[in-house]
Amino acid sequence: MKNVLDELNKGTTMGIDAINFTLEKVKDENLKNVLTRLKKMYQDVSNKINRMYDGKPHETNILNKAMTWYGIEMKTMMDDSSSKISELIIQGVNMGIIEGRKLLNNKDINEEIKNLIDEYINVQEKELENLKKFL
Repeated sequence: MKNVLDELNKGTTMGIDAINFTLEKVKDENLKNVLTRLKKMYQDVSNKINRMYDGKPHETNILNKAMTWYGIEMKTMMDDSSSKISELIIQGVNMGIIEGRKLLNNKDINEEIKNLIDEYINVQEKELENLKKFL
C-alpha cells in the first residue's frame, strides 16, 4: 500500500512544483485560475495521502525539483505565452493521468486508496479540458 501512496504523492508533489514554477510567468488570469485549482487539488490529495500514510510519504528529491524547474525555464525562455505554459502543464497532467491509471491496476489497493486515485485522475482530466482552451 505504501508504494502506491508514495507514487501518488510523487505525482502530486511534481504537479505542485511545476505549477509553482510556472505561475509567476502566467499573464492570463483565466489560466492562473485553472492552475490554482489544479494546484489545490494536488495539495488536497497530498493532505489525504499524509493522513493515510503511516509515517511520512516519500517526496521527490531535490534533483527532480531542480530538473523540473530547469526544464520549465528552458522551455519558456523564448516563449512564455499562455499557449506554451498550458502545453507544458498538459504534458505533466497527462503523465499524472497515466500514472494514476497504472496505480489503479494494482489489485492490492483498498477502496479508500482507489477512491483517492480516482479523485486524482478525475480532477486532472477535467482541468486538462480547461487547459486545452489556452493552446
